[in-house]
Amino acid sequence: MHPNSAFRWEDRDAMRTLARALGFGQLFAATPDGPRVAQVPVVWLNDETLGLHVARGNGITRHLDGATGLFTVLGPDGYISPDWYGLGPDQVPTWNYIAVELEGPMRRMSDAELVAQIDQLAADQEAKLAPKTPWTRDKVDAKLIDKMLTAIVGYRLEIQAWRGTLKLGQNKPEPARRAAADGAEASGRHGIAHWMRNDTVLG
Repeated sequence: MHPNSAFRWEDRDAMRTLARALGFGQLFAATPDGPRVAQVPVVWLNDETLGLHVARGNGITRHLDGATGLFTVLGPDGYISPDWYGLGPDQVPTWNYIAVELEGPMRRMSDAELVAQIDQLAADQEAKLAPKTPWTRDKVDAKLIDKMLTAIVGYRLEIQAWRGTLKLGQNKPEPARRAAADGAEASGRHGIAHWMRNDTVLG
């Protein structure tokens, strides 16, 4: 996370909301083969526990049970030109972004828990596609589902540490921050521009 305390994000509810809305991130772990990462979708089993699955053949998979996992989510981001601030020549480029890190011990799921995780993942994402009729695994031959399940392994991550960065130019005067948001918007970085203008988040 960013070392500047001005950018520290400590609102767990807001971090959870962002991570839940995105539903996808990177899972890191140290292994005897060196650091490894897997890109994974996640579900929230409760407010402090993530459920996820990893391809059985992934180099990280056999090392996860009992390991400490680090799951990261990256929200909107964007380059910020110093010219946008309107503060004169003594400004430098930067990159604004929103990020969440969730750390904790990993535990392998049972076969039944893995199936439940897959069902929840599909249900969560299909709900976002309404009015489309939701996909469920009942639409697929059960033998095919059973075969595909042998290719993945499910895990729980019990969150013990939350770290967040909200780097939105809040170390600049408000008019300069809003001018930079306009620049980001004009350059196509609509997401980060929206967050830079969010006075509720910035306090």
